[in-house]
Amino acid sequence: MIVVCGAGGFIGGHLVRALLKQGDRPVRAVDIKPLDEWYQVSSEADNLQLDLSEKTACERALYGASEVYNLAADMGGMGFIENNKALCMLTVLINTHLLMAAQKFGVKRFFFSSSACIYPAYRQTTPDVVALKESDAYPAMPEDGYGWEKLFSERMCRHYTEDFGLISRIARYHNVYGPHGTYDGGREKAPAAICRKVIQAKLAGTHEIEIWGDGNQTRSFMYIDDCVKGTLDIMASAIAEPLNLGSSQLVTINQLVDIVEDIAQIKLKRRYNLAAPKGVNGRNSDNTLIQELLGWQPHIQLEAGMEKTFRWIYDQMAKKQVLVSTV
Repeated sequence: MIVVCGAGGFIGGHLVRALLKQGDRPVRAVDIKPLDEWYQVSSEADNLQLDLSEKTACERALYGASEVYNLAADMGGMGFIENNKALCMLTVLINTHLLMAAQKFGVKRFFFSSSACIYPAYRQTTPDVVALKESDAYPAMPEDGYGWEKLFSERMCRHYTEDFGLISRIARYHNVYGPHGTYDGGREKAPAAICRKVIQAKLAGTHEIEIWGDGNQTRSFMYIDDCVKGTLDIMASAIAEPLNLGSSQLVTINQLVDIVEDIAQIKLKRRYNLAAPKGVNGRNSDNTLIQELLGWQPHIQLEAGMEKTFRWIYDQMAKKQVLVSTV
């Protein structure tokens, strides 16, 4: 039995589908949200609604499991994590209780989804950033709240391996995007948020967009298919140390807007909200280690991935507009 925790979320939903496609073992999908709020539901999986911050829920979720993927977290884009640090830190209960249950039931392998937010702020002060290597995590000064929780949970996995022999694998995700994710409500990340804003401007005919920060901050963005492939590769590997999982295609937020405008065939006036959360000034993934050890590299270019993401979000928003107009 393979268990995916956080299966009702963006990455989790895609991962469940990929594991079911392999077809070699049953899959249990677990999330705190009601089933009708999951981004994707796979009927072939054993779908459970459980609050994994609770120890008893983790034991119910992991009973009979041989492998566990922990993608469960209370998180979102920069607008969420900068204003909900305590909630992000409380996610430590999920990974802690899952590790305890994994040890209790003799789980063979445990995957933890970490984040590029564990990297020190002092290495991300300028848009012209040097790509982050795995060894750059220490001396530690991660993103306050969310980043500290992820770094602490990485250490928990390491010590459960050292003390109890639980095989753990860790990926540090760098800005994953794609269809079947959140694009509004406050938890969305930059690619989905920009798609939504451009679509809103096009549908409403306003021809204006608000950008958080000055637009010069830099990031790399990884398409969901590359993320799922990398996650499965890391889980199956013999690599005990955390690995970066991201794209090294660095762009500014202004360039990301350019890409979405080209897809939408529109040009918008830009308003820069300098008071809005914008995160670090620059962040990129150094993929040297994962390429050397596993031969993994992303295959979907940002322009192609953003077009797929835009088309999916556009369809969702157009459907909502039709529903509203017919009420």
